[in-house]
Amino acid sequence: MPHSIIPSRDASVLLVQLSDSHLFAEAEGTLLGMNTRDSLRRVVERVLDEQPVVDLVLATGDLSQDGSVESYLQFLALSGRIPAPARWLAGNHDEPFPMAQVARGSSLLEPVVDAGAWRVIMLNSAVCGSVPGLLADDQLQLLRQALEAAPQRHCLICFHHQPVSIDCAWMAPIGLRNADALFDLLKGYPQVRALLWGHIHQEWDQLRDGVRLLASPSTCIQFEPGSEDFKVGDQAPGYRWLRLHDDGRLETGVSRVTDFAFTVDYGSSGY
Repeated sequence: MPHSIIPSRDASVLLVQLSDSHLFAEAEGTLLGMNTRDSLRRVVERVLDEQPVVDLVLATGDLSQDGSVESYLQFLALSGRIPAPARWLAGNHDEPFPMAQVARGSSLLEPVVDAGAWRVIMLNSAVCGSVPGLLADDQLQLLRQALEAAPQRHCLICFHHQPVSIDCAWMAPIGLRNADALFDLLKGYPQVRALLWGHIHQEWDQLRDGVRLLASPSTCIQFEPGSEDFKVGDQAPGYRWLRLHDDGRLETGVSRVTDFAFTVDYGSSGY
């Protein structure tokens, strides 16, 4: 299985997660009234201000809202200001062919990367034409092979859709539909330390059977935690950082932009 190796510095590596940017081909494109290109730019600037050395950038789906080549080119240009290698995976709003066209000739869509003492595995949970997600048989096989090939490495597994309830009733039907298959597979691999996803546009941090379950804010609009019906929160756009230590410890936190004014427009183009 082809993969890259990122050496660790000071017995750890620093990862940055950018998720759910929902970019448009047009610079003025907005989602529920927010200019998503501008909000991503602000988040990237915050990363540059706060993280002097980033080892790997993870983009965990919904890079684009309209699936256009131009939107992926813009994501590449904006996120590429962070001087670090990057990996992308698809979300339910992404279009695989334009995404692959922009990534052609690079390692952006390479699913396995070894970073320090860790293995990071990027899975595709997106289903064409569907909002809910599924890890197809080929993705579960990829996961199993990547875990079996590196029993000595701590593992971080990334995908787009949430595999557990996040106490938002309206999001329950649009998560990962075969989460049980994922968790059943993971029982045989104690080196798995954490799962990381996007999709829910909010923070999530939980422990399940010794595995850290993490989700992160969007670089644009946020969804209100604990909401029964669709509701946009007033939290600012942000990103997650993850410090992966060679001994298997994981430190992580979320940082959000400041002085960010936004009024939701439910009458505009929606999620």
